[in-house]
Amino acid sequence: MNVSPAAASNNARKKAQKKGLIERIVQFFKEVLRELKKVQRPTRAELWKLFLTVVFFVSIVMVFVGLLDLGFAKLVMLVFG
Repeated sequence: MNVSPAAASNNARKKAQKKGLIERIVQFFKEVLRELKKVQRPTRAELWKLFLTVVFFVSIVMVFVGLLDLGFAKLVMLVFG
């Protein structure tokens, strides 16, 4: 007997509604752990390279924002000084 996708979806929804709150929470965490097992973690070398890249770009942004702040401070002192 063939079941239409809508009927299958409806049956699955009814089945999910029958489960209690605790059962649904437990199922959620089981699925989370199952998905975490699929995650590919970076190697130590990749992690170090990514870390240095982030530190480099954060340093560049810090210098840029610092220079902007210094420029605006000078401008404010000229205008209101």
